[in-house]
Amino acid sequence: MLGAAPAASPVLSPELLRTSVARFNELDKEDVINLIPNAQAADWLAREVPLFECPDSAIQQAYYYRWWAFRKHLKQTPDGYVFTEFITPMKHAGPYNTISSALGHHLNEARWLHDPKYVEQYTKFWLEAKQPQVNAKLHSFSSWLPDAVYSLYEVNDNKAFVQEVLPALNADYRQWEKERKLPNGLFWQYDVKDAMEESISGGRKEQNVRPTINSYMYGNAKALAAMYKLTKDDSLERKYAAKAKQLRADVQKTLWDPKADFFKVQYAKGGLCEAREELGYIPWYFNLPADKPQYARQWTQLTDEGGFKAPWGITTAERRAPGFRTHGSGHGCEWDGAVWPYATTQTLKGLANLLTDYKNHGTMTPQVYYDELHKYAMSFRKNGVPYLGEYQDEKNGEWLKGDNPRSSYYNHSGFADLIITGLVGLKPRPDKVVEVFPLVPAGQWDYFCLDQVRYHGRMLTVLWDKTGQKYGKGQGLRVLADGKEIAHANELKRVTGRL
Repeated sequence: MLGAAPAASPVLSPELLRTSVARFNELDKEDVINLIPNAQAADWLAREVPLFECPDSAIQQAYYYRWWAFRKHLKQTPDGYVFTEFITPMKHAGPYNTISSALGHHLNEARWLHDPKYVEQYTKFWLEAKQPQVNAKLHSFSSWLPDAVYSLYEVNDNKAFVQEVLPALNADYRQWEKERKLPNGLFWQYDVKDAMEESISGGRKEQNVRPTINSYMYGNAKALAAMYKLTKDDSLERKYAAKAKQLRADVQKTLWDPKADFFKVQYAKGGLCEAREELGYIPWYFNLPADKPQYARQWTQLTDEGGFKAPWGITTAERRAPGFRTHGSGHGCEWDGAVWPYATTQTLKGLANLLTDYKNHGTMTPQVYYDELHKYAMSFRKNGVPYLGEYQDEKNGEWLKGDNPRSSYYNHSGFADLIITGLVGLKPRPDKVVEVFPLVPAGQWDYFCLDQVRYHGRMLTVLWDKTGQKYGKGQGLRVLADGKEIAHANELKRVTGRL
């Protein structure tokens, strides 16, 4: 359904967005201008993005800042709209300065833009570009592209688009099997091709079996099965469902370390990495691990200061590891402990899935999710002003490439999607059921509102009003579609309604 959503009186006005953008513009030198200059940013964002209001000033500012920065990377090209990763030209980029390493993050953010042409043309650029180097650049990095395309479908309900790109997605999966699949059915990758170079477990020439690419391929197979079900190709649906089932079993059998209670990298020579790494949480991004207490125990490391908990965010390797922060010297990118927004996005998405899709949560609670998301939001600043860069010192928040122009507005992660699907809890799905499962802890906020969310051709509003006086819609949690209430609860809990 791609028709214009019926008009409904919005609950929120764009005034807060416009005020925020005006401040961001005032602080910005605007050395690089792509499709939407700063002068047009407020109008474009007011037209394109869901509005959000909450009482946490850090999360509030980060939400609009991340959209403002994301908009900077939108380009119009002869091959359609694209999003860049670096604001400055990069030698390892493909046409129009495109890089595929954060493609899944880009699509999960861009699926919430009101006009689907941006995300759809960007997807088709990677799958259908006539320039031969684009395909090679797509496989420069591991990818969860089919999973992201199906996640886009769950938001915009555009079956015709799925049908159009499905043959190319099928071919892409087969190409990954040809390039990286081992005889035992698992996939190998260099850490640099996972966009995680200089890691404790890996190396730029080490062909290790990693939870990254194997989780991505599991998610991709599961998504392809769902898309073939949608298009009524039962033979390919069964084929990809079988691939996903086998990968799930193999990852749990081969990459799980029962002594460390953690998913780990397996060395090409055999044996698992001695250290725990944040990439071990990626399987939950795709709901790969079985719903068992033994797997849920892995998450206790997230709140352990010898594990991944640090003052400025989630570290990319456990802090107790002997090799922590020792691998990056001279290379300029270190995934051996420093905090990377790319990985933080993946881990928080995995944690949201654990809390909403699983029965076994271990020691994890919505408060843990909120605290880590808040810490993540707090990290988007440098010298007291909003900033987004490559990676950070875990103890003091220093952006480790903060003086390099390439680091500014680094489009290598996600944030809006974590607010929409995680904190507010709108869970995209392919049917006509609207499911909301907020992760705002009980008693944390008296109000919040996510408004003007384009979903299945409708406009959704999700709001929480403790007193009923803030938004005038009554007390509690309410979900509206085109202004009409479809779900309600007196407390913050899972609710469903029908479109």
